[in-house]
Amino acid sequence: MKVPRPWSARAWQDTAHVMTGPLVAAVLAGLTLMLAVAPPMLRRGVPWFTRVQRSRFAAFLGARIPPLPSPASWRSPSTWRQIGYHLLCPVVSGLGALLVAGAWGGSVVGLTGFAQPALQPRPLEFTFDLRNPVVAAVYFLIGATLLLLAPILARAMASFDLAVARAMLEPSRDELGRRIETLTESRAGMVDAADAERRRIERDLHDGAQQRLVSLAMNLGLARATLTDLPEPARVAIEQAHEEAKQALKELRDFVRGLHPAVLNDQGLDAALSGIAARAPLPVRLRVDIERRTSPTIEAVAFFTVSEALTNIAKHAAATRAEVTVRREGDRLRLLVHDDGRGGATLASGTGLRGLSQRIRSVDGTLRLTSPFGGPTTIEVDLPCE
Repeated sequence: MKVPRPWSARAWQDTAHVMTGPLVAAVLAGLTLMLAVAPPMLRRGVPWFTRVQRSRFAAFLGARIPPLPSPASWRSPSTWRQIGYHLLCPVVSGLGALLVAGAWGGSVVGLTGFAQPALQPRPLEFTFDLRNPVVAAVYFLIGATLLLLAPILARAMASFDLAVARAMLEPSRDELGRRIETLTESRAGMVDAADAERRRIERDLHDGAQQRLVSLAMNLGLARATLTDLPEPARVAIEQAHEEAKQALKELRDFVRGLHPAVLNDQGLDAALSGIAARAPLPVRLRVDIERRTSPTIEAVAFFTVSEALTNIAKHAAATRAEVTVRREGDRLRLLVHDDGRGGATLASGTGLRGLSQRIRSVDGTLRLTSPFGGPTTIEVDLPCE
């Protein structure tokens, strides 16, 4: 514990926290006892009382006490811990305030003891004769000692008050464990739902808009081939419409493939990554060693990781070749993407790698990027298989 100086802001903040504690605690304890006759009101009021105390610790000590879940029933341990704290707090705060006030007050009395004979009216009556220089020196020494001890005592009492508050107002390990489990399940559900939604959109586009564009392109192509006796402006318009339809169809196919390729569902990660490697504008060496498939969500994350990495290599790395290795080791799926480009890539340099890192973290995976200036660049990804 760092010892504050008597004239420091920290010493006065600690003192203010300790001295305001009894008043706040007494009011909240009184309200707690008053509402005890109406249990439903007490259950709703306890979180507000706790919020007041948390605000006091934040204002004077800069300490953040994590909020507790709202008490849903009397069976909740957090409910009784909060009630216990509000009833115990006047005792803890009162003891601390008494000691700190005594230290500061004693220092003032001791340091000003030499002036008391001049300030008091005659006849002078003292238990200890402060006109005696030795007695006055002892008083002054005691006052100076208390002046040095007062901020230490204020710091100790504030720390003790904070320790009691953390023990009774913070979530317990079981509560934190349940909250983490709930958040993990919620996040996993959101990731699965987003992946399922992407697959649905891919199916709808493939079975709907894409088929209509195919039909339109075929009809325009047929018209272009058979209607040769049309005026030149009409023939040029049909040719342009045919080319535009084919380009729109290509862009839609690329978009659908980027959403969630059907081959990933039908044939797995190996076949889907083979398609990416074949379409890459540079030579890509692909090695996939997966004995059994992982969950669809993890397969999708792995696919998009490799796809985004190869896209970045083609756009920014000025590489002549790339290498992709995917293997399953127990319950972990490990990906390695390597290129011989110019390097210098960072997670903060663009939205592509940053978004990739966020997608990987969403399934409790990790990403490690090694990309010194001058290259090469290596991306290592570790994903849970389930």
